[in-house]
Amino acid sequence: MLDTRFPRPPGDVGNPATYARAGIPVRFVTVRGASPQRIVREADPSLLQPFVDAAVELAAEGAAMISTSCGFLASYQAQLAAAVPVPVVTSSLLQCRNVPNPGIVTIEAAALTPAILSAAGVPPGTPVQGVAPGSEFHRRLLGNEPELDFAEAERNVVDAAMNLVAAAPWVRTLVMECTNMPPYREAVARATGRAVVDIETLLIAAWNGARSAGGVAS
Repeated sequence: MLDTRFPRPPGDVGNPATYARAGIPVRFVTVRGASPQRIVREADPSLLQPFVDAAVELAAEGAAMISTSCGFLASYQAQLAAAVPVPVVTSSLLQCRNVPNPGIVTIEAAALTPAILSAAGVPPGTPVQGVAPGSEFHRRLLGNEPELDFAEAERNVVDAAMNLVAAAPWVRTLVMECTNMPPYREAVARATGRAVVDIETLLIAAWNGARSAGGVAS
């Protein structure tokens, strides 16, 4: 987990209720000092080792699968996967290669670099649309503020999705990069008429797949 204080409604990757409603046991470890600013905008390389250490700690405690709380940590996918003997799912971006005609909705398009997209295996040319800079969702989360207007945040995410499909009408699947966007998934689907996937849908599918294969306890 990033070191954050902003609100996390059900559906958010950092809310225990998100996992409880899917029947998935969960444990959180916070990487101290890993602020949204340092991860998203600065891509601070000094934070890689603390995340590796946290993953190793969780695996040693019996974790059967490991994720993160920021889609930009797709840049750490290879290193984290190599460090532990269990599946690692760092980012919703990992599913871009497996869905038809993807388009990405992100918290900040300017920071979602080709290197991050490549690390996640995102197909070249996949369109990317960020929420409006300075909007409620953008400002509150990247500023790590303790309050969030959920209704306005939903409008911000829906607007970004609508802008994406207007610019790239061939997109069939919206992939929401940000792990704080799943609470708005249904609103985005209604507004755009597209399939919508995110870190919650990916983790549930990965967990169920591993359980079916006998990789995790039921």
